[in-house]
Amino acid sequence: MSSLTTAPRPVAKSSQGSRISRWLHVMPHPEPVIEFAAGHVAAARWDGARLQSYAVEPLAAGALMPSPVDVNIAQPEGVREVLRRVLSRVGDISGPVALLLPDPVVRVFILPFEDLPRRADDALPLLRWRLKKSVPFDVEETAVSWSRQTARHGALEVVAAVARQGIVREYEGLVEAFGAQPTVVLSSTLATLPLVSENGSTLLLRMNGRTLTTAIVRGATLCLYRSTEMPVTAAQLDPKWVLEEVFPASAYYQDTWAESIDRVLLAGFQERQDLFAAAIENELKMPARSLSASEVPTSLDRSAQDLMLQHGLDPLVGWMANAGA
Repeated sequence: MSSLTTAPRPVAKSSQGSRISRWLHVMPHPEPVIEFAAGHVAAARWDGARLQSYAVEPLAAGALMPSPVDVNIAQPEGVREVLRRVLSRVGDISGPVALLLPDPVVRVFILPFEDLPRRADDALPLLRWRLKKSVPFDVEETAVSWSRQTARHGALEVVAAVARQGIVREYEGLVEAFGAQPTVVLSSTLATLPLVSENGSTLLLRMNGRTLTTAIVRGATLCLYRSTEMPVTAAQLDPKWVLEEVFPASAYYQDTWAESIDRVLLAGFQERQDLFAAAIENELKMPARSLSASEVPTSLDRSAQDLMLQHGLDPLVGWMANAGA
């Protein structure tokens, strides 16, 4: 998905990783990238596929509270100081940067259309009209980005990412104070999707804080995307709560595409990842493993693999992979 603007950008071609980049059209592609999450701030600078520098620092509990409607930066001074420490280790980030936001901030919709005008000025009013009843805020106050994709039987679908402009500006203002110019804004899981192989169908389960994001990708098509607030973090989460999210997603895919999901990939479950993978394999009879151990990540440079394995910073690596470096 392109940055959260009112007009889509040109499609980015990728020679590495998933062809999901056909709709994840992030152009331009600045090499510095900053991620804000409920529990940390992280940043990296890439030289093609090689990691030049990175840093990650924890946030105090309650300093950043991801929400699609309410103020996110609850402790501005504390978050700014953590960001300063991160950037001091990454190096100069003045100029264009990519900004990755918590999943709850960016709502993602997959909308069927019979037709959609090619001109952005004509398409945007139609999209806002369709989204009006689906977002918990005034749709006229939103930043909207979208891309076309082909659904089953050749039907047209539009993947739309929507965020409240005022909330996006909270994050942009933080990095702009350090000389950065956010030219691309994505949710963390959208940034992670280029790490999913285009072969067959994949259900990605990504946990960050208390947010569980479920995405199903088939080739270059995003079939399902939803984020759910769980009662606890991954450290205390009961596998049955995850299965309650996976069952309807799997059933929806089978009904829509008339086939089963080929694999499940997990991210963000930390040392309990094997427990959740076993529960999914036992109940759904689908192979499940860590995203970091899957096809695309294991083909990347060792520095990128280490960033996933040691620190769980999948979105930063996904951002690099989407460049097709």
